[in-house]
Amino acid sequence: MVFIISIVFVILFVLWGVISPENLADTTSQLLQLTINQFGWFYLFSTFGFLVFSIYLAFSKYGNIRLGTDDDEPEFSNVTWLAMLFSAGMGIGLVFWGVAEPMYHYLNPPPDVTAAQTPEAARLALRYSFFHWGLHPWGVYTIIALSLAYFNYRKGYSGLISSTFYPLIGERVNGPIGKAIDTLAIIATVFGVATSLGLGTLQINGGFSHLLGVPNHLIVQLMIIGVVTILYMLSATTGLEKGIKTLSNINLLLAVILLLITLIAGPSTFIFDAFTSTVGGYVQNLIAMSLRLTPFTQNPWVGSWTLFYWAWWIAWAPFVGMFIARVSKGRTIKEFVLGVLLVPSLFSFVWFSVFGGTALNFEMFQDVPIGEAVQEDITSALFITLQQLPLGTLLAGLATMLIITFFVTSADSATFVLGMLSTNGDQDPPTKVKLTWGLLQSSIAAVLLLSGGLQGLQTASIIAALPFAVIMVFMCFSVKKALEEEDKQKRKLERDKQKKLDALLEKFSKANS
Repeated sequence: MVFIISIVFVILFVLWGVISPENLADTTSQLLQLTINQFGWFYLFSTFGFLVFSIYLAFSKYGNIRLGTDDDEPEFSNVTWLAMLFSAGMGIGLVFWGVAEPMYHYLNPPPDVTAAQTPEAARLALRYSFFHWGLHPWGVYTIIALSLAYFNYRKGYSGLISSTFYPLIGERVNGPIGKAIDTLAIIATVFGVATSLGLGTLQINGGFSHLLGVPNHLIVQLMIIGVVTILYMLSATTGLEKGIKTLSNINLLLAVILLLITLIAGPSTFIFDAFTSTVGGYVQNLIAMSLRLTPFTQNPWVGSWTLFYWAWWIAWAPFVGMFIARVSKGRTIKEFVLGVLLVPSLFSFVWFSVFGGTALNFEMFQDVPIGEAVQEDITSALFITLQQLPLGTLLAGLATMLIITFFVTSADSATFVLGMLSTNGDQDPPTKVKLTWGLLQSSIAAVLLLSGGLQGLQTASIIAALPFAVIMVFMCFSVKKALEEEDKQKRKLERDKQKKLDALLEKFSKANS
């Protein structure tokens, strides 16, 4: 039933985009604006709350509880584990926005700044890039992934999102309420992935255009979708252990190589100084940025950036959370939370410092018009920045290859998660189910590029985040209740064990006397 409802809903939505893309874009844009205006405060409070709750769990008395049985060991090494969750989490986005977002904020700064293109605008440009791609999105992913891993691997429930509500609603997770939760998770995942495939396609086309002179054209983009679809479906047939694991390690290797070469060839001292000062500003202003709205000035910047990002991460959370849960069996809650929160966030900080810092240095001190490139064609910003460095063409080619591998990994991971959701939580969904979802994902992306409805679909996925944010709030209560029950049972067993031991000692003492 979940599978059928999800398929029908997605197909109807896509048909709406094909028949009337303008109406789709207008309607969803109005709904998005209504959501942000009326519930912006809820997005800020809930996202900050997810981060705080994650940190609390790591350092609480529950931190040593293992996501699995007490004897389970992690299935993947630390390096492979971090590479897999990072690739699934935001790989394409970092490559796409690494230069573009800091430049956007530099040219159109947040309301803290009165003048654009100033040193203060540059400082805040990097700080808000850290903010949008740092601890908060990974706090959202942590809640979903930890809940799923705990209830699936430790409690033995199915790997469905609805199963995480068992402590709150009991057997009703198998009824209409549970089905509605799982259906919403599938819809959010399909929309989010289709948008990501479109974004990745445009970025790959931008790379080919810069390197080979291939035009930025719809036909080229459809050909890219076709080729990459074959690649990630081949990967999907090899399973989690071979396909996604291998690609994730390749992703991390390529990303580190590109990062190090840019760091060494670029303005290294400037990058280190920018990283250090921005981390300080980020930590110092974390709470203020987390709860910042502009009711007295009605400035739209927060809604256009922070609220948009928070809703986007929440919409992506079912997909990323389920995948991270699947590859995290056997880790303690403390190890899991600190790994998921800190390591990818630190990598994001370094990434924006290197690529965003390099672009800002070129723009501010070397009169290279990176900002103009961002405004004219956002897909060219990264490649124009890399072209200013020694071996620029080689770096641009490496960046294009990285985008392709990130693209394949994200799509492969999504087919795996959608297969789990549509087969009642099967940890190893059938290949034919994964291939079905793979073809559907690519078809949606292709149809939307043809109809011009990609922006409308992206906006719709943001709207879907509002009800899912509510679901995540209750998920926190459910996890807390389950952990409290486990702690009570543990203490009761310890008391019973102590009583038995005391009785044996007393009996032994009486026998001796």
